[in-house]
Amino acid sequence: MAIADQPDVPRARRRPLIPGWTWRETQGFLFILPWLFGFVVFIAGPFFFSFFVSLTEWSFIGDIKWLGLDHYVRLLSANDPRFVQAVYNTTYYVAFHVPGVLLISFIIAGLLNQKVRGIAIYRTCFYLPSITTGVATAVLWFWVLQPNGLLNNFLDIFLEPLGVSGPNWLGSTSWAMPGLIIMSFWTVGTTMIIFLAGFQGIPQHLYEAAEIDGAGWWGKVRNVTIPMMTPQIFLTSVIGVIGSFQVFTAALIITDGGPADATLFILLLLYQMGFRAFNMGYASAIAWVLFLIILFFTIVQFISARRWVYYEGVRA
Repeated sequence: MAIADQPDVPRARRRPLIPGWTWRETQGFLFILPWLFGFVVFIAGPFFFSFFVSLTEWSFIGDIKWLGLDHYVRLLSANDPRFVQAVYNTTYYVAFHVPGVLLISFIIAGLLNQKVRGIAIYRTCFYLPSITTGVATAVLWFWVLQPNGLLNNFLDIFLEPLGVSGPNWLGSTSWAMPGLIIMSFWTVGTTMIIFLAGFQGIPQHLYEAAEIDGAGWWGKVRNVTIPMMTPQIFLTSVIGVIGSFQVFTAALIITDGGPADATLFILLLLYQMGFRAFNMGYASAIAWVLFLIILFFTIVQFISARRWVYYEGVRA
């Protein structure tokens, strides 16, 4: 008898490992078990443990002393002048860094959207700084921002005839923060790529229609390009605000929060309190306050997006 004509032999029914589950459900659980273990142990566990620690006084070793909401009262009542300074510095950084990155990336993406010979090489050159490690970038800009560094040598070309010299970027409380903001524009490549994809997704017939209506260069940018790019602008602004509130590497490597706490950011203060002063309870409370600040600004952005972000002609 042919193999195809043989009757089907019923397979033995597998017993599920978990009572009440089918074998298929059990298989699915086993497949996600490694990820679930990692999530509970390395993400969810530390997440909730940090909140518990924020209600205590603990220095890695020794007993844990319960304090309740004392750390939060100290932070939210502005009794810690260094935390107030860190919030001010971080907000200052966000206010100039995010709009600056969006504007520079938008302009560069518009230029790189042109059809010219060798455009792939230009795009690569503008994107390469974004994949440089944060420490290497910080060390590079540490030398660029020296009083006799590359930036001041360039500025002296225009300032020397006026009898003015370049500022002491890293040694002045007035210029240290602008120096770090200028350095942050070095890595606009990621935002530029997102904008470039948005430019290439704009239908050409919209520009043709705008030309027929008599729109010039600025008219097409204002009435076609910017409205069609609002999803990308919204995405990069949300990511930019979240990332800017967590700025850390540049301030740690270049200034370590100085001079006179002029570049002390919230995350840098958290690091100093947790891993230098070993006050893990206070550091955890700072982390949770930072989380609430980022959550607040993110919610505000999503609410405001309903007024100006458009997806295929429909408001967000």
